[in-house]
Amino acid sequence: MGSPNSSRGLSRPELLTWIVGLVAVVLLPFLVKNYVVFQFTLVWVYAIAILGLNILTGYNGQISLGHGAFYAVGAYTAAILMELASVPYWLTLPLAAVICFAVGFLMGFPALRLEGHYLALATFALAVAMPQLLKWKMIEGWTGGVQGIVLMKPEPLFTFSLFGQKMNDDRWLYFVCLLVMLLMFWLARNLLQGRVGRALIAIRDHPTAAAAMGINLPVFKSLTFGVSAAFTGVAGALGAIVVAFVAPDSFIALLSITFLVGCVVGGLASIHGAIFGALFIQFIPNVADQISKSAPWAVYGIFLIVFMYVMPFGVAGLLQKLSYRWKTRNVGR
Repeated sequence: MGSPNSSRGLSRPELLTWIVGLVAVVLLPFLVKNYVVFQFTLVWVYAIAILGLNILTGYNGQISLGHGAFYAVGAYTAAILMELASVPYWLTLPLAAVICFAVGFLMGFPALRLEGHYLALATFALAVAMPQLLKWKMIEGWTGGVQGIVLMKPEPLFTFSLFGQKMNDDRWLYFVCLLVMLLMFWLARNLLQGRVGRALIAIRDHPTAAAAMGINLPVFKSLTFGVSAAFTGVAGALGAIVVAFVAPDSFIALLSITFLVGCVVGGLASIHGAIFGALFIQFIPNVADQISKSAPWAVYGIFLIVFMYVMPFGVAGLLQKLSYRWKTRNVGR
C-alpha cells in the first residue's frame, strides 16, 4: 500500500540511495567472477518468484506451499518451447506467464473453499506431486522424463568489455533477468498500490466486510492465484534459461518452502522485500555450508531463527521502521 506521501516523490537521501544502488547492480557483473554473476542472476529470478508468492500470501492472505510447482511449469514451458519448437528465449516468458496464470486460476477454485492450513496442505500436495507428474511416461517425450532437458544459453546481442571483463553469456543473462525483474516489480507496484491492492488487503483482513462493500471474493481470490502463479512462472522460465537445464528432481517440495521462507524473511506485503528474501535464500545456505559441512541445515535454521527474532516483520519491516525513526528525528530538529 502506498502512503499518502508516496505521490510527493522520493527525498534526496532516498533518491541518492536508489541511484547508488542502480549503479552498483549495473557495474557488479564486471567486478566479480562468472559464478558470482550466476548467483546474483538467480537472486533476480528468485525475487520475481517471491514477489509472486507475496502477492498471494502477503497481500491476499492465502498461504501457499505449492509455488514451486508453478515455478516448474514455467521452467518446463520455456524449456519445451526452446528445445522442441525453437521459440526465442524472450518469447517464452510471456507464454509461461499465460500458461501459469491459467493453471493458477484453476488452482484458485479449490482455494475458495479452503483457508489457512487447509489451503497450505492442498497446495503442498501439488508441490509434492509435481516431480512425479513431470516423470509421467505419457508426457516423457516433451519433458525428457528423468533425464530432463538440456538447453543452450542465449548469446548476447552485442559484446563489449568493461574493467577487463567481456560481456559473455552469463553477464548478458544477468542484465536480462535484472530488466525483467524491474518490469515485474513495476507491474506489481502499479497493481498493488491502487484499488486492486486495497481490495486484496480488505479480503485478507476483513473478508465479510469486503464482501459487504461489494468486492467479489471468489473472482478476486481466483485472479490473485492466477496473477501470483504468472509471476512465479516467469521466474521459472528465467531460471530454466539461466541454469540451461531442467529436470523433475530440481523442483522438489523444498523449493516451495524455500520461496515461503524468502517471502517471510523479506517481509510480507512488501514489494521490495522480495529482493532481500531472494538474497537470503540464495546466499545464507552457502554461508551455512561454509560454517559447518556436517550440519549445514542446523546452521541455516539458527540463521532463520535469529532473523525472525531480530526482524519479526522481515527485512523490509525493519528498514521501514528505521526510516520512520530517522524521519521523525529530523522533523523534531
